[in-house]
Amino acid sequence: MSDPIQLGLVGLGTIARNQHLPSLEDVPALRLAAIASRHAGHETLPSYHDVVEMLAKEPGLQAVSLCTPPQGRFAQAVAAINAGKHVMLEKPPGASVSEVEGLARLAREKGVTLFATWHSREAAAVEDARALLAEATIRRAKITWKEDVRHWHPGQEWIWQPGGLGVFDPGINALSILTRILPEPVHPVAAHLEVPENKQAPIAAKLDMQTASGAPVQAEFDWRQTGPQTWDILVETDGPDILLREGGAKLFVGGEERISAEDREYRRLYARFAELIAAGESDVDLSPLQLVADAFLLGAQTRVEAFHDDP
Repeated sequence: MSDPIQLGLVGLGTIARNQHLPSLEDVPALRLAAIASRHAGHETLPSYHDVVEMLAKEPGLQAVSLCTPPQGRFAQAVAAINAGKHVMLEKPPGASVSEVEGLARLAREKGVTLFATWHSREAAAVEDARALLAEATIRRAKITWKEDVRHWHPGQEWIWQPGGLGVFDPGINALSILTRILPEPVHPVAAHLEVPENKQAPIAAKLDMQTASGAPVQAEFDWRQTGPQTWDILVETDGPDILLREGGAKLFVGGEERISAEDREYRRLYARFAELIAAGESDVDLSPLQLVADAFLLGAQTRVEAFHDDP
């Protein structure tokens, strides 16, 4: 067996502690060797202020995983790629489509792997839904993605700033699943964004799309839902309806539950990253990010009441 790939993790916030750290412990092909974070340090690993310092002081690193906010991530990725490191990007992969395309070009030039991840595509039922829909005729589809921003992003101002995506930060998870399971591409035709009067990104959005063959696809995203959270994708076909619930963890076919499984999304992502490195390949699918960018281009905006972390 070959030695594990030495990996540095950039960013040590909630998502890193809850998902990245425990997942890396379960992927033997990778070994977490160092941390870079401006605001926190790891209890047992070498910790540095930023990726540049980490790269300078840990020359043995072979790969870098970036789980920082998308704004500013381009410079971090460029530094890692120029240092000859393989790079994994947390979703969304960047603050714009064009900057991630630039990273993909640079990675090809440097001969390293770039992996733009979409963790919701690794939910337990997504691939089964994709297989069921592969030969189906799509009649219509509907996304309902509603959650409580105060629970999931308390005090995180970056999500309300340009490049932070607002409600599309969770909404892009639904779009990543949609673009994976449908047998044909979709494109937006209209959008409506509700933006708090004291913020720069939407707290709610409605997105009307069409498949290439003209089937309607509607999406409704809202960050104001309290109580039970809703992460559903319903696809009506010429056969049984396909329903993904709980972000792709559960699959219902014609109303009958087929799959219900635990969350192993990030473990699958890191295993895939190791596979891509071993194969000398990259995986940079920007279709979910492109849909969000199109929503901002097409979106009519309505100003709604100000949002504050303390209701």
